[in-house]
Amino acid sequence: MRGVAQVSEKKQHTTLSGYELKRVYTKYDLTDFDTDEKLGEPGHYPYTRGITEEMYRDNLWTMGLYSGFASAEEANKRFRYLIEQGQTGFSVALDLPTQMGYDSDDPMSEGEVGK
Repeated sequence: MRGVAQVSEKKQHTTLSGYELKRVYTKYDLTDFDTDEKLGEPGHYPYTRGITEEMYRDNLWTMGLYSGFASAEEANKRFRYLIEQGQTGFSVALDLPTQMGYDSDDPMSEGEVGK
Protein backbone atom coordinates (compact mmCIF):
# COMPACT_ATOMS: atom_id res chain seq x y z
CA MET A 1 0.00 0.00 0.00
CA ARG A 2 1.58 3.27 -1.12
CA GLY A 3 2.08 6.03 1.46
CA VAL A 4 1.66 3.83 4.54
CA ALA A 5 4.72 3.11 6.65
CA GLN A 6 5.11 -0.44 7.81
CA VAL A 7 6.90 -0.99 11.12
CA SER A 8 8.01 -4.53 11.76
CA GLU A 9 9.94 -3.97 14.99
CA LYS A 10 9.30 -1.71 17.93
CA LYS A 11 12.42 0.29 18.67
CA GLN A 12 13.32 0.64 22.35
CA HIS A 13 14.47 4.11 23.39
CA THR A 14 16.57 4.82 26.46
CA THR A 15 18.24 7.80 28.06
CA LEU A 16 22.03 8.06 28.13
CA SER A 17 21.76 6.69 31.67
CA GLY A 18 19.95 3.59 30.42
CA TYR A 19 16.43 4.44 31.59
CA GLU A 20 13.75 3.13 29.24
CA LEU A 21 11.60 5.77 27.59
CA LYS A 22 8.02 5.38 26.47
CA ARG A 23 7.03 6.47 22.96
CA VAL A 24 4.43 8.87 24.41
CA TYR A 25 3.81 10.08 27.94
CA THR A 26 0.35 11.13 29.15
CA LYS A 27 -1.14 12.61 32.30
CA TYR A 28 -1.66 9.07 33.57
CA ASP A 29 2.11 8.60 33.80
CA LEU A 30 2.36 11.43 36.32
CA THR A 31 1.78 10.79 40.00
CA ASP A 32 1.68 13.53 42.61
CA PHE A 33 2.15 16.15 39.87
CA ASP A 34 0.43 19.51 40.17
CA THR A 35 0.02 20.62 36.56
CA ASP A 36 -0.90 24.19 37.52
CA GLU A 37 2.27 24.58 39.59
CA LYS A 38 4.77 22.56 37.57
CA LEU A 39 3.47 22.70 34.00
CA GLY A 40 1.53 25.93 33.75
CA GLU A 41 0.04 27.49 30.65
CA PRO A 42 1.93 28.52 27.50
CA GLY A 43 3.53 31.93 27.95
CA HIS A 44 3.38 31.84 31.74
CA TYR A 45 5.61 30.69 34.58
CA PRO A 46 7.26 28.16 34.73
CA TYR A 47 7.45 28.40 30.90
CA THR A 48 7.65 24.62 30.37
CA ARG A 49 5.12 24.98 27.54
CA GLY A 50 6.86 27.87 25.78
CA ILE A 51 7.76 31.49 26.39
CA THR A 52 4.79 33.00 24.56
CA GLU A 53 1.14 31.98 24.49
CA GLU A 54 1.06 31.46 20.73
CA MET A 55 4.71 30.50 20.18
CA TYR A 56 5.46 30.20 16.45
CA ARG A 57 1.86 30.73 15.38
CA ASP A 58 2.51 34.45 15.98
CA ASN A 59 6.31 34.59 15.67
CA LEU A 60 8.32 33.22 12.78
CA TRP A 61 11.09 30.76 13.47
CA THR A 62 14.47 32.28 14.14
CA MET A 63 17.01 31.68 11.40
CA GLY A 64 20.37 30.79 12.91
CA LEU A 65 23.53 32.12 11.31
CA TYR A 66 27.18 31.73 12.25
CA SER A 67 29.49 34.45 11.09
CA GLY A 68 32.92 35.60 12.08
CA PHE A 69 34.66 38.94 12.18
CA ALA A 70 38.26 39.96 12.61
CA SER A 71 37.70 41.77 15.88
CA ALA A 72 35.17 42.45 18.60
CA GLU A 73 34.82 45.99 17.28
CA GLU A 74 33.89 44.74 13.78
CA ALA A 75 31.40 42.25 15.23
CA ASN A 76 29.82 45.04 17.30
CA LYS A 77 29.59 47.25 14.20
CA ARG A 78 27.91 44.44 12.24
CA PHE A 79 25.40 43.67 15.00
CA ARG A 80 24.49 47.36 15.28
CA TYR A 81 23.97 47.50 11.52
CA LEU A 82 21.69 44.43 11.60
CA ILE A 83 19.64 45.97 14.43
CA GLU A 84 19.23 49.15 12.37
CA GLN A 85 17.96 46.95 9.51
CA GLY A 86 15.27 45.41 11.74
CA GLN A 87 16.95 42.35 13.23
CA THR A 88 15.23 41.59 16.54
CA GLY A 89 17.56 39.11 18.19
CA PHE A 90 20.91 37.35 18.10
CA SER A 91 22.36 34.08 19.28
CA VAL A 92 26.08 34.62 19.60
CA ALA A 93 28.63 31.83 19.93
CA LEU A 94 32.09 33.30 20.26
CA ASP A 95 33.89 30.01 19.53
CA LEU A 96 33.23 26.31 20.14
CA PRO A 97 35.00 26.07 23.53
CA THR A 98 33.01 29.05 24.84
CA GLN A 99 29.80 27.54 23.46
CA MET A 100 30.60 24.26 25.24
CA GLY A 101 31.35 26.03 28.53
CA TYR A 102 35.13 25.82 28.53
CA ASP A 103 37.43 28.68 29.48
CA SER A 104 39.75 29.80 26.70
CA ASP A 105 42.78 28.62 28.72
CA ASP A 106 41.34 25.15 29.41
CA PRO A 107 43.48 22.39 27.85
CA MET A 108 40.35 21.13 26.02
CA SER A 109 40.20 24.50 24.22
CA GLU A 110 43.67 24.28 22.71
CA GLY A 111 43.63 25.09 19.00
CA GLU A 112 39.92 25.98 18.96
CA VAL A 113 39.69 29.45 20.55
CA GLY A 114 38.83 32.10 18.02
CA LYS A 115 37.70 29.75 15.26
